[in-house]
Amino acid sequence: MTNIEHLIDDSTVLLKRLITIQSFSREEDQTAQILEEFLSSKGIRTERVGNNVIAYNKFVDDAKPFILLNSHHDTVKPNPGYLKDPYFPVIEDGKLYGLGSNDAGGCLVSLIACFRYYYDREDLPFNLCLIASAEEEVSGKGGLEEAYKHVKPCEFAIIGEPTLLNLAVAEKGLMVLDCEAIGVSGHAAREEGDNAIYKAIKDINWFNTFEFPKKSEFLGPVKMSVTMIEAGSQHNVVPASCKFVVDVRTTDVYTNLEVLEIIKENVRSNVEARSTRLNPSSISIDHPIVLSGISLGKELYGSPTMSDQAILSIPSIKTGPGDSARSHSADEFIYVDEIGAGIRYYIDLLGGII
Repeated sequence: MTNIEHLIDDSTVLLKRLITIQSFSREEDQTAQILEEFLSSKGIRTERVGNNVIAYNKFVDDAKPFILLNSHHDTVKPNPGYLKDPYFPVIEDGKLYGLGSNDAGGCLVSLIACFRYYYDREDLPFNLCLIASAEEEVSGKGGLEEAYKHVKPCEFAIIGEPTLLNLAVAEKGLMVLDCEAIGVSGHAAREEGDNAIYKAIKDINWFNTFEFPKKSEFLGPVKMSVTMIEAGSQHNVVPASCKFVVDVRTTDVYTNLEVLEIIKENVRSNVEARSTRLNPSSISIDHPIVLSGISLGKELYGSPTMSDQAILSIPSIKTGPGDSARSHSADEFIYVDEIGAGIRYYIDLLGGII
């Protein structure tokens, strides 16, 4: 095992280094290289799948279950409101500023530190699989979804995202629907045509008022929002088509496909989902890792924001240092003390199931 204070120092230095490198989604090759070099310098062998970096604990035993430790090293583009240099890490008043410091650099380096803490223990009742993943911010298929195909199947996952060290035990999924109401064109001055806008209005009203029968304990009801609409070519032509977009946030009591089927059964417009792969996720509150978190005094909640949990079919929790409210904000930061707290927390969280 490695000294925790040494882990904290290493993690802070690593996070500063990651901040200096631009790592937009699908452009993370340089930060992936930094992570490979860092782990290699600590005597840890890595694998590379695209811009995803993978490592296992030293004494892997295939007879034992595997636990996935995951966070991401890609970032969004800097918020236009930045006053500081997003790529120049600076500590002021206990805050480490820089793009990706909070989302999700603090979580990533803390999980790596936890992985190192347990790396060479021979008596672990489980194996650890670390994936520092790419493309999380765009839900890309080349990120964790691809990397997970190349690792041992895991029993459950700890996803590192800023949650103030509380446990998200459920997370909403996402579908974006392209809908089109079809009518018949005609001259607006005469009684002809079949106005597609009027047809669309009926379906839009359904999206606004329909309540799904089942509600999630932690996430509440499925939420549907019509967010875009397009129809018509000129004022005197009855439109034959009215297109609209619906943002659907699904919950753990339905799969995306189940929600899509209910929608298609109730509206007359043509409905096509851009994707059904970003499913809701959940874990039993009686799961050992959840019970370990509860024993540490952590709160359980349902998260409305998505993470890489959406592409995993195994139970998972989302938890880590930092605050989701700071994500994607101008002059993003994480408190230096949160990094140390995150490392100790992840170590204790796993320690509760040993």
